[in-house]
Amino acid sequence: MVIVMEYKFTKDNFESEVMNSDMPVLVDFYADWCGPCKMMSPVVDNIAEKYAGKAKVGKVNVDQQQEIARQFGIMSIPSFVFIKDGKKVDQAMGAMPASALEAKLERIL
Repeated sequence: MVIVMEYKFTKDNFESEVMNSDMPVLVDFYADWCGPCKMMSPVVDNIAEKYAGKAKVGKVNVDQQQEIARQFGIMSIPSFVFIKDGKKVDQAMGAMPASALEAKLERIL
């Protein structure tokens, strides 16, 4: 069994891993102190595993990567941004069921 971990996106790899990705990307904006973010973590992990090879799933720590959070206008966390062909195509905020995130991801695959 292959364990798929979600990506960790930083200012150093965001351009190459997200904006120039050849597959759609789900970016989870979170912080370590955020309760709902912790609740969503296993959900995001499962989506990363389920969509391996079809989409990239990764996290941006808003405390460490404030520049990226600003670039996407992130005002509350968790926030989920869907990027395809270098453009933001959808966004969701707050804790939600996996099915809601997956439905948004399915629409851009």
